[in-house]
Amino acid sequence: MGEQDEWEGEQGLADEDLRAIDDAIESATKKRRSDDFVESSNPQRSRSRRLPRSIVALQHPNPNPLSRCEMRLSVMKFGGRILYSKTAIDVEQAANHLLHTIANSKSKKTQFVLGFDIEWRPTFTKGFSPGKAAVMQICGDTSHCHVMHIFHSGIPKSLQLLLEDPTLLKVGAGIANDAVKVFKDYNVSIKAVEDLSYLANQKLGGGPHQWGLGSLTKKLISKELRKPNKIKLGNWETNFLSKEQLDYAATDAFASWYLYQVLEGLPNPEVAVCQGSEKLEGATSE
Repeated sequence: MGEQDEWEGEQGLADEDLRAIDDAIESATKKRRSDDFVESSNPQRSRSRRLPRSIVALQHPNPNPLSRCEMRLSVMKFGGRILYSKTAIDVEQAANHLLHTIANSKSKKTQFVLGFDIEWRPTFTKGFSPGKAAVMQICGDTSHCHVMHIFHSGIPKSLQLLLEDPTLLKVGAGIANDAVKVFKDYNVSIKAVEDLSYLANQKLGGGPHQWGLGSLTKKLISKELRKPNKIKLGNWETNFLSKEQLDYAATDAFASWYLYQVLEGLPNPEVAVCQGSEKLEGATSE
């Protein structure tokens, strides 16, 4: 009823009102034609004229509606203190510091977890092997991350003890391959390793997927783990690591440690399914 009353009220337009509307439309049309003439007669102005946004959008379609959201992802970065060691003495002290920290924390935890990663200089020449594992980064909390330049120091005794300790869990993406490389390069066997990709497949379900550290960071915490090639494929055998290399290495180890905590906090798929079934049964019985 209300819509019909409004329509009937709008029907009462006088002839002079209709003429005024026609005059306004004609005036606007003439002005638009005049503007178009000025634009065409002024080439400088015509060149600087911008297309409407609707046309620009058609020229540059966005097939993925999520791409804009992905561009706004915050960057994953280690915000704690990076402890860089290069000589054999410094690396020995760094490993002892880690072992001391772990010993003090073992009373609170059943198993201590370390984010682990290594870097080496790649080769782009056919027939040449890549360089030795040059940098080893280890992170066990949010406050400190050790970056050890083992290309110069080697692996001293205290670091070997830490790596071969079966009670210290080392986690990372593709960590089994890293362990093989360390054994080939330094004859040190890393014990108690867990691949984040394998753990993610257990927790997330949906079939096997080869997760990298970057894709897992985006999936689990909606952040971007930047891996610029100029750093990733750079010279890790240099005399001193740059700030960018230190940040890159520390963030990788920290991300490994952090993502493990996130994955461990997720329920196993079968447990989640059972809990969901119990809730449905409870709702049905009510």
